[in-house]
Amino acid sequence: MKRYLITLLLLAACASAPAREVFPLNEGWRFFFQRENTSDNARHVTLPHSWNTDPLAEGYFLETTGNYLNSIYIPAEWVGKRLFVKFYGVQSVADLFVNGHYAGTHRGGGTAFVFEVTDRVRFGADNYLLMTVSNAASNDVLPTSTDMNRYGGIYREAELILTEPTAVSPLYLGTEGVLVRPHTITPERVEAEAEIHLTARGANACTLTLDVTAPDGTPVFTKRQRARIEDKPVTVPIAFENPRLWSPEHPDLYTVTVSLGEDSLSDRVSVRTGFRNIAASTPDGFRINDARIPVRGVTLYHDNALSGGTLTAADLDDDLRQILDLGANAIRSAVMPHPQHLYDRCDEEGVLVWIDAPLHRAFLSDVAYYPTQRFEQNGLEQLREIVAQHMNHPSVVMWGIFSRLWMRGDDPVAYLRRLNEAAHALDPSRPTVACSDQDGDINFVTDLVVWRQDVGWNRGSTDDVRIWRDQLQQNWSHLRSGVAYGGSGMPGHKSYTAKAAPRSNWMPEERQTAFHEEYARNLQNDSLFWGVWIDNMFDYGSARRPYGINSEGLVTIDRRLHKDAYYLYRALWNRRSPTLHLVDKRHTLRDRERQAFRVYSSAGVPQLVAGTDTLVMKEYAACHYRSDSVSLNGRVEVKVWAGELRDSVTLLVGNVLKPKRTPVLRRTTGPQTTN
Repeated sequence: MKRYLITLLLLAACASAPAREVFPLNEGWRFFFQRENTSDNARHVTLPHSWNTDPLAEGYFLETTGNYLNSIYIPAEWVGKRLFVKFYGVQSVADLFVNGHYAGTHRGGGTAFVFEVTDRVRFGADNYLLMTVSNAASNDVLPTSTDMNRYGGIYREAELILTEPTAVSPLYLGTEGVLVRPHTITPERVEAEAEIHLTARGANACTLTLDVTAPDGTPVFTKRQRARIEDKPVTVPIAFENPRLWSPEHPDLYTVTVSLGEDSLSDRVSVRTGFRNIAASTPDGFRINDARIPVRGVTLYHDNALSGGTLTAADLDDDLRQILDLGANAIRSAVMPHPQHLYDRCDEEGVLVWIDAPLHRAFLSDVAYYPTQRFEQNGLEQLREIVAQHMNHPSVVMWGIFSRLWMRGDDPVAYLRRLNEAAHALDPSRPTVACSDQDGDINFVTDLVVWRQDVGWNRGSTDDVRIWRDQLQQNWSHLRSGVAYGGSGMPGHKSYTAKAAPRSNWMPEERQTAFHEEYARNLQNDSLFWGVWIDNMFDYGSARRPYGINSEGLVTIDRRLHKDAYYLYRALWNRRSPTLHLVDKRHTLRDRERQAFRVYSSAGVPQLVAGTDTLVMKEYAACHYRSDSVSLNGRVEVKVWAGELRDSVTLLVGNVLKPKRTPVLRRTTGPQTTN
């Protein structure tokens, strides 16, 4: 039935179709595993779809191959037109067949890709699509090391694009075919160029019109020219006066439209972009339009408890809402890009974005870099797609080249330089960045470096981070440095002392809270760093870890519980809405008579009453207050207030039952491979 509804929509569109038509290709799919040998019992699914639906499925994560089937009717009236199919994300290796004929392969799970199928379809007949998808680990498809779940499947949307023989090409690196490159951006004038990729069958030239409209819809630039259709793109210079520059405070967006045709329109493509300049230096920090921006960022992964890896626009909107409530002004897309919808929203909200390439190390035992031609070529191809597909987003301000590579064995520095040069060749307007926890030449490849620091977590004391910071200042202050840090914490793992060392299967939230408190006290607002990045905003699924989860997030994977550390950064970062939070409220049973309390407040010095005792709160660090200890017993209500804000908890203090710590069985097997 769904196939016939799609057919009717396609036929109806033919009657008055404009130059380009885009049809959703999300319905009518049937899915079966390759091991099933037949499609007779294929499941009917709608995109986005994955065969792994439980992000907490520890030890039972399917790395396998699945097949997707669909049939669509191509009207006879479309003879002479061109057809393209676009997939916005398939994890991780995809092969497309149309009516049994091979159409193409894409290797990499984070970017969009397009195949032309004009010569493989039958007009006026049903056409059959077969997409084979594998999420199995491979030593020549990046990332080869990650702890995030690769859920597999066609996990983002798909569409069918119909064009005239001469069109703006949808084939260039999965882009819209229109890339806007800034050259000189000042408050008085914008100078840029539009790089336009054209494709044609039969023609070797066309009339091209480029229009630029301001955020309020006012035309600011128009150019019409005759363009030759060759193997290289057409470049059109853009210049106009008195621009409205994009910035976090004023995220103004322009629309760039390319039209083909003279007497009649043969194609039209519009993209949004913004104009701003980016700079970074040790003394002046990170700057947008010459204004210093203290970067307060969070790392964002790619799933949640309900949707798994098939995140919807509503999921992304909710995540961004919580990030903005925290007060963060930047996100890091870890390991690979997010769906375009997230960056559209960041463009609109003025949120800065760092997008990682998938050269990443998660565990010491992993091989993150293979010095083979196929590995290195795949990394370059994925990086080019990432840069090209997100170049028009003004919110994207840096390209991540690698993350936490291990400097043992084969030296990756020469390859990292190739990646860095490739990013600059495609986009010289943005800096490159790396996340590093190593010494050596690896730290001198990219324009910016973010140091992943964890001293005081498994070794040393959190106070040692000050020693590290002073050594960095003394020896490496010429590097343009940011800092990233984080630690695991599960609200359900309670402890009677937060000082006990965490284990892989016991990660109390109190330990995470204490870690963040000390790092925030020592590193926040430090002029040595152009930015501070918190790992991570949300917990995420990780079949390679105990409980099937990486619990370093400030918020649980189901987005329901904000951990104490969330409120610490909300108090420090959110200037729109004040914060008052009594720390460790989930720990309601306390066996020690002497109790002290901690409060995060951006609403002024808090007042605290425990039972009948009023306690003096002393400022320990910015927005962080602590009380002296007091003797309590029995059921005690603790209340705190600051201005109009209130918080409270009821404790049971004294002779309470202590839960016996029993070891949790540790998983000894990795993800299950079925093919």
